[in-house]
Amino acid sequence: MTPADLLRAAARPDPARPFVTFYDDATGERVELSFTTADNWIAKTANMIVEDLAARPGDRIALLLPTHWQTVVWYLACWTAGVVVAPDGDPTEAEHVVTDPDGVERAAACRGERVLVPMRPFGAPALELPAGFYDYAAEVPAYGDQFAPWAPVSGEDAALVRAGGTATGADLVAVARATATEWGLTGADRVLVTAELRTPEGLMAGLLAPLAVGASVVLCRNADPAALPRRIETERVTRTLPPD
Repeated sequence: MTPADLLRAAARPDPARPFVTFYDDATGERVELSFTTADNWIAKTANMIVEDLAARPGDRIALLLPTHWQTVVWYLACWTAGVVVAPDGDPTEAEHVVTDPDGVERAAACRGERVLVPMRPFGAPALELPAGFYDYAAEVPAYGDQFAPWAPVSGEDAALVRAGGTATGADLVAVARATATEWGLTGADRVLVTAELRTPEGLMAGLLAPLAVGASVVLCRNADPAALPRRIETERVTRTLPPD
């Protein structure tokens, strides 16, 4: 089993329910994705990965993205396409790179394809596109809503670069399930996360462990501590992760 399989299993009981709700307290942005909407974005992004980037199973993508709903999409699209994610990885050691505007200079060192995720409110295109980069926001809408990989993606395939080596999809699923059990998560939970998705703790809390049980996530970037109590109430948050 792979993380993409976890998504399909989590969506099955009610695809219309919220999967990720994203807040950016610096911009005032709020975006909510249902499982159905997320699946659409993931399929389009996976198609972009294999068509524009010409990425093949086992290729490495350096993901230089902060906590954001589009970061969730990129993780799951990579795993859907069978490519390996290197969170905050060295672009010189990756076949391709995906970055936000803050990482453009670093990403330019990649010898493969380079993608800019503008991180503008509501997925708007870049106001200015650096030479040699695709504009994710401008390109991705044209791709298909369904994705078929070149070959079936197996749980034994490499999925994530982490300290000490590379984890397979099955490794990620096993750890996600064990962590969800340790934290006492259920599919009825609504989880608040302010941690960075590029870190192991943030990735587990903000995506993998909730996905393992079908819980929904409220992701907060640039979180304003004064706003969190009200957000916990209005979003009906049941858990804050990772635990202290």
